[in-house]
This record gives sequence, C-alpha cells and structure tokens, in this order.
Amino acid sequence: MARNYFAQTAAAEIALGAGTLTCIARLNAPANQIVAIQGFDLSFDGTSTTAEPVIIQLLRVSTDGTGMSARNPLKTKDRAAALQTTGAVGPVTAGNLPTAGDILKTFHIHPQAGVVYPFPLNDQEIEIPGGGRLAIEVTAPAAVNCLFTMYGEE
Repeated sequence: MARNYFAQTAAAEIALGAGTLTCIARLNAPANQIVAIQGFDLSFDGTSTTAEPVIIQLLRVSTDGTGMSARNPLKTKDRAAALQTTGAVGPVTAGNLPTAGDILKTFHIHPQAGVVYPFPLNDQEIEIPGGGRLAIEVTAPAAVNCLFTMYGEE
C-alpha cells in the first residue's frame, strides 16, 4: 500500500424507507491494488425512544448495482499520489442493489444514535482485494435519515 489515507462520506443525509434494505455506500478497489478499510462512522436522526434498532451490514459485493451516485473518497493526508479507489453513495433499494457476497459484519444501532467503529489493529482491517467491492447496507424498521464516513488506506 502507498499509505494514501482516505475517507468516503455521504454528500447529504440519506433517507431510509421503513423496512427497506438500502445500500448507502460502496467502495471499489483499483484492479491491481489492495485497499484496507480501517473503520467507519454511522449515525441516524431518529426521534423515537422506543423505535426498533437499525440493522447494519458491511459486506463484499460482486457488482456495482444501479442508481448510486458517484462519490469518490477524498485524501485525508496530503500525499502526492492520486487516489485510485472509487466509490458511490445511495440510497438504492431492491432491484438496484449490488449483488451481495460475504457479510463481514452485522450489528444493530438504535435510530437515535450512532457508532464510531474503528478497526484498532492492522490485522483487524477489512481488505478489499484488487478489483473488489465493499458496501454498507442498512435496514431501518421506521423511516429515518443517516450519515456515514468510511475510512481506509490504499
């Protein structure tokens, strides 16, 4: 890796429909390079204290899906080398979702909250192989908006 650090963020709040599986983010590794995902942040703007939690899945995907807006990651450190990793943001739902592969992490977050989820040790990073893709998909039982940041190194 060239130690090119990056962050991919939502351009604005992403609206989630009630009970609808939604892809909110995707990263594509360059064809000839491994990308290490070092963590992500995710938050929601729910108002109900009794609402059911949102299901979060971090997964490998084998296609880009359709309808996502291009949103490439940005460098977080001033390095000369240009980033080669590309990305996109949703929301996209059934019929447009990327083709799901291995689910690497699954958990709940209350819709009034958020989470900062760093992968603290190098051996806990999630690697996207050259040409591979990684996505965040969420299912909120009630309509809510979300924001995210996914960060890593190429």
